[in-house]
Amino acid sequence: METTTASNPPGLSDQQIASLASKKIFFGHRSVGNNIVQGMKDLISEDPRLKINIVKSADPQSLSGPAFVEFEIGQNGDPQSKNRAFGAILDKGMGAQGGVAMYKYCYADIDSSTDVHAMFESYRQAAQTLKAKYPTLKLVHITVPLTTVEPTVKAWAKRLLGKATSQDSNVKRHRFNQLLKQTYAGADSIFDLAEVESTHRDGSRSFFMRGNERIYTLAPELTFDGGHLNEAGRRAAAGQMLLVLSQL
Repeated sequence: METTTASNPPGLSDQQIASLASKKIFFGHRSVGNNIVQGMKDLISEDPRLKINIVKSADPQSLSGPAFVEFEIGQNGDPQSKNRAFGAILDKGMGAQGGVAMYKYCYADIDSSTDVHAMFESYRQAAQTLKAKYPTLKLVHITVPLTTVEPTVKAWAKRLLGKATSQDSNVKRHRFNQLLKQTYAGADSIFDLAEVESTHRDGSRSFFMRGNERIYTLAPELTFDGGHLNEAGRRAAAGQMLLVLSQL
């Protein structure tokens, strides 16, 4: 697998940590999201400055005061169910209260057969509806997580047999993430989970070439099964998420 250089995210200042402690945040997710939440708990256990109240609840509006509220939404393989579930939770009251809200898709929501443009348009419309309905709510957009991929020769052999490849699925995830960043860069906050997942500890990136384009992949040392995050991966993802949230 080839690599290219990228910078590592900086640590959190006392001011950024104080900013985190003052916010109510809702995070809708599923499996990789659970990895990130555990990564947050890992970081909190090691840094006494991090005073973040993590609560698992589908009713964030019922909590008074700052908190990081997380809950599993929708079903993997059905991104529309996640759009609906996220909106339904905010409609209970947190949307009107304001604060910060975000949700992520899973790598399982996109495969080689996905119509990426249609999926992104549904996401864009859902986000636009929420922003219009709840103008004081801050939405954070999250790129789709990646997976490791088979070697190029093996992928080529699979295609000859008419089989789907993990490379092809990651191309589709890459396309979705391009659309998300092109649409919201400079307008809204983005947590680029895919960038974190594809970044090695030395700052280089994991990728393969499709034509003249680099398609980023999950760095093997950040996963235990090719899709979910191990301790190193979850800590890196949690650290970058906290950095993005601290800057709101």
